[in-house]
Amino acid sequence: MQPVQPVQPVQPIEPLMPWQLGPDYPRWSETLRDQSHVVIRPVRVEDAAAERTFIESLSPQSRRYRFLGAVHHPSNELIERLTRLDYVHDLAFAAVVADDAKDKFVGISRYSTSSDGTACECAVTVLDDWQNKGLGAILMKHLIEVARSRGIKRMWSMDSAENLAMSDLAHYLGFQRTQDRDDASQVIHSLWL
Repeated sequence: MQPVQPVQPVQPIEPLMPWQLGPDYPRWSETLRDQSHVVIRPVRVEDAAAERTFIESLSPQSRRYRFLGAVHHPSNELIERLTRLDYVHDLAFAAVVADDAKDKFVGISRYSTSSDGTACECAVTVLDDWQNKGLGAILMKHLIEVARSRGIKRMWSMDSAENLAMSDLAHYLGFQRTQDRDDASQVIHSLWL
């Protein structure tokens, strides 16, 4: 495995206010390490088919790392939960490229807040052939920026202890890693904002 290479820091287009977030805002255009281009935008309810295709396009190992178990074909309920977002408690950004005049998801970052809004669980997933280009770091930096602007104090993720790429990314982003006391096969990455 190659070490994670630094990526350029993301620059906010302007300060993000919580009431500004929605299905069409914010949007960023990013150039990856290999000079490929993606647009990062919020996931919308209309993206159900793109979300399903994205999950089904992941390798079995990547799906297992993302869902901490076997998910071969996502259920309609799962797809609805991943795309029907309120942009207050649940937020997701997709990195998209054009594919036959429609958006193709190549990476997704998301968070879901605690009931009091002070913490959020986060996740990032990148298609296997788009990994090692800096996309995961870019997606997470935008997610972290928005979480900070909303007053969230802590982000965390539950990950497979075997997922060394995620461990490297989390370390690069400043997350602290601890062993899950309830499951030795999992780790918890935490970032105080």
